Amino acid sequence: MLSHDPVLTWSIVALATAGVIIRPMRWPEAVWAVAGAVALVALGLLSWQDALAGVRNGIDVYLFLIGMMLIAELAQREGLFDYLAAYAVEHARGSPQRLFLLVYAVGVLVTVLLSNDATAIVLTPAVYAATRAAGAAPLPYLFVCAFIANAASFVLPISNPANLVVFGEHMPHLGGWLQQFTLPSLAAILATYLVLRLALRRSLAGQTIETRVETPHLSRGGKLAAVGIGAIAIVLLTASALNVALGLPTFVCGLVTTAVVLAIARQSPVPVLKGVSWSVVPLVAGLFVMVEALSRTGVIGALGGLLREAVADAPRLGSWAAGIVTAIACNIGNNLPVGLVAGSVAADNHLPRETIAALLIGVDLGPNFSVTGSLATILWLVVLRRNQIEVTAWRFLKLGLVVTPPALIAALAAAVW
Repeated sequence: MLSHDPVLTWSIVALATAGVIIRPMRWPEAVWAVAGAVALVALGLLSWQDALAGVRNGIDVYLFLIGMMLIAELAQREGLFDYLAAYAVEHARGSPQRLFLLVYAVGVLVTVLLSNDATAIVLTPAVYAATRAAGAAPLPYLFVCAFIANAASFVLPISNPANLVVFGEHMPHLGGWLQQFTLPSLAAILATYLVLRLALRRSLAGQTIETRVETPHLSRGGKLAAVGIGAIAIVLLTASALNVALGLPTFVCGLVTTAVVLAIARQSPVPVLKGVSWSVVPLVAGLFVMVEALSRTGVIGALGGLLREAVADAPRLGSWAAGIVTAIACNIGNNLPVGLVAGSVAADNHLPRETIAALLIGVDLGPNFSVTGSLATILWLVVLRRNQIEVTAWRFLKLGLVVTPPALIAALAAAVW
């Protein structure tokens, strides 16, 4: 028999979300998300049928993530990102400022075409290795990877899994997306670069960069991976233009590209499959179930009603408020669950397109305030720890509080005005 105790439901969701962010006992994030989902069903707060419906709501996101993780892992193993990072160091010609710009440009490219999680997972270690080889202090360039992963994540629908979460079945076709988000994306990317460059100017000053470093040989597999990434981008842009859900095309492209490269190189698929972060799938599934439970308590409907009234009274002010509040909320509860709630609110209340755009910008760009804001930033932090680099939450927050507000304001202004 189902229980109707909204306070208990909210408490379980809050505790599970805190577990995802804090990772007590260093257990994987997926453990806490799945535990929260199981607890909701076990305590009768959500039927197993509704929980299954919540899991099914995420099928397109799971397929998208698996396809992207496959091609990203393949590209990393074939040395494509190491090659790009070394290329940036070589063409910096001894200038830390030029290297900063080149790493930023590579980060934009990887985020736009492979998603922000790929920037965190595979570009970060490549930038660390390349800057160490060049004799540079790695941290300023590593901060680039963290901030651009979110700042460039709404250039295209494929640039961030959160985009699929927010829009779901209502994803705009490519032309509509570009019309709506090109200027906000450019504003966010440019503002983030200028403020981040200014904030880190002392860290860059006085650095000595080697003018020549050994550029790793790009294998045939690496070249094929690059071609595969280009092909995936074309396929996904075409799918988006035709208003086709992106999950299945991404999954098929990632699978086919990986299979072709491994077959030509006569390599076993086992190392690539082992390298994929499969725990991301149950993590996202658990979050979908928890949002399904929240929707049953009426909280999402209440939030939607408040937002609808605010937009009706003052459309522009309501949209600004929606974007800013969502951005702040992402740093309290992580952008995936916040994105799921925002997507539910947007789908159920027929909000103006400017308001939905502001919600998405808050979900995608808002996480740059803190290390807990997005999955990409959490993954970035894990990569740093593997390389014995510690960035405290306070240090990141101090930088995020300087870098993020100008970018958020610029992006919202471009979207709402």
